[in-house]
Amino acid sequence: MLHSVIVIENTQKAAPIITAHLLILMLMLAGCDRDRSDHNGPEGAVTLKVWAHAGQQAEREVLQSQVARFDQRSDEIDVELTFIPERNYNALVQAAALAGDLPDVLEFDGPYLYNYIWQGHLLPLEDLLPTTLIDDLLPSVIRQGTYDQHLYAVGVFDSGLGLYARRSALEAVGARLPESAADAWSIGEFNDVLSKLSLRDSDRAVLDLKLNYAGEWVSYGFSPVLQSAGADLIDRESYQASQDVLNNAAAVAALQHLQNWIMAGYVDPNIDDAAFVNGRVVLSWVGHWAYANYKQAWPDDLVVLPLPDFGLGSKTGQGSWHWGISQHSQQPRAAAAFIAFLLNTDEVLQMSNANGAVPATRTAVARSVNYREGGELHLFAEQLMQGVSVPRPRTPAYPVITTEFQKAFQQIRNGADVKQALDEAARRIDQDIRDNQGYRAVH
Repeated sequence: MLHSVIVIENTQKAAPIITAHLLILMLMLAGCDRDRSDHNGPEGAVTLKVWAHAGQQAEREVLQSQVARFDQRSDEIDVELTFIPERNYNALVQAAALAGDLPDVLEFDGPYLYNYIWQGHLLPLEDLLPTTLIDDLLPSVIRQGTYDQHLYAVGVFDSGLGLYARRSALEAVGARLPESAADAWSIGEFNDVLSKLSLRDSDRAVLDLKLNYAGEWVSYGFSPVLQSAGADLIDRESYQASQDVLNNAAAVAALQHLQNWIMAGYVDPNIDDAAFVNGRVVLSWVGHWAYANYKQAWPDDLVVLPLPDFGLGSKTGQGSWHWGISQHSQQPRAAAAFIAFLLNTDEVLQMSNANGAVPATRTAVARSVNYREGGELHLFAEQLMQGVSVPRPRTPAYPVITTEFQKAFQQIRNGADVKQALDEAARRIDQDIRDNQGYRAVH
């Protein structure tokens, strides 16, 4: 069985013009598909249209090989795979959704998933995927993909946060090394460690918060601070208000700690993204994706620790690209068979080995060299399996929530009054929810 792969190119120049060209191309592709009234391939097989984001080259290569293996195993399904540039992905999917031209299977990034579900573009998966497969998924994958008591999306990998550190530097100041999230440093301990480390550093900067990252990193990387302190981005029972949640006393106190670290000079701005690798800092607050570079730089001295406990236990972000099935797919069973294939243990490990992310199933975690019990990155898997991770708020309002929190964080980073910045963010979020009648009804 042959399959086709379409790669839609992009560059960093003239983004609005390129976006328009991409939209035209996508609509042309959709139109070509409509011309095949029987939706069958040349050999009579069902043609399954699949869209994926054009992420790392290693990820693309693995997905292409997976499509080839799936086609070899199936005489009834022919996969047409299209890669879309990541920076344009959401805009193109939204345009295709409005035009009624979504493919059968497509990926969704965490920040936008619930908006697509709310708009009515995805099918529930619980009756399409095998129960044994769903039961094997990490709890974090289930949490991210669930909305209004239905499972709409599943990923083949997940993510997590931690503190990378140089063991020798921590031992030099007498710091203990937490072994799990349950054993994390208290915020008092962490402040003490920063102070002691800074006294041994010429410029006092000992912590990397990846301030060189932009966009979604802010919410992913620092909303766990709120959740650990007893606050959050929004009330997660009703999803109707950020007031007194995002800006309560616990939230203000927690983010004042981050502001104090920056004002005290403990945080390297990390403009070159090399603060930890080059040894300028001892601690780096980042996710699983930094492991390969950090391990290469400090092969015998690297240790992975949980984020500090701000009062209610250490927390971590989670989330990844997830697969879903379009509401308009004419072959949902074939689409589900393709997703199930991607979640086979061998396939999950192929992708995890390529991008370094946490495997999405318990079986794959147990077979992963890095993430299994005793592996150097087991902390990340453990956090996802034990409920330490917190998914993005499962509401269509999330794009506004994350945008407003990012604005508030940038103000706080630059020395603004923490309470005022959070008050304004909460006000804007709540106004958006009111403007959309609470996002209550699925369209």
